[in-house]
Amino acid sequence: MQISTASRRGWPARRAGAILWLAMTVPLLPGCGRSTGYSNASLFPDDVKSVYVEMFDNRSFRRGAEFTFSNALAKQIESETPYKIVSDRDRADSVISGQLVAVGESILTLERELGRAMEKEVVLTAVVNWKSLKTGRLMINNQTVTAAASYSEFQGQDFTYGSAVAANKLAQSVVQLMENQW
Repeated sequence: MQISTASRRGWPARRAGAILWLAMTVPLLPGCGRSTGYSNASLFPDDVKSVYVEMFDNRSFRRGAEFTFSNALAKQIESETPYKIVSDRDRADSVISGQLVAVGESILTLERELGRAMEKEVVLTAVVNWKSLKTGRLMINNQTVTAAASYSEFQGQDFTYGSAVAANKLAQSVVQLMENQW
């Protein structure tokens, strides 16, 4: 069977037309789920404009970590969220509160000859609540969050330094909890 020259010449034109048709209709097909692409919507709840950060209770034997963490949390909320930190609870839309349930320290590495600690780790664990004062809704309800940071006395660092780094990491984790659920 032989294909005529006329039909061979028409085949590239039909193929080009089919490719053009596919190129125009594929973008119109729906994607996965209800996704509409990128969005400029905030990651955080829109019904909150201000947050009052209560001083976290400290249930551990290490004193002072509650001040460091509460201060770090207020700074992190102010810099990473659209919310304003207010110092008066009566003027706030929401309140974030909780407890530091554990402030621990452990040895990570020992010096071989003398047995002194070369590197230590501070671990902070908090239970966090975030409540809307407008609606009474708990946006974070007794969520446990943990963060750790290491330090070395050989580098001139001490427990205060390690706990401040861990408090900043813990504050970042709490701010991530404040985001809307997907």
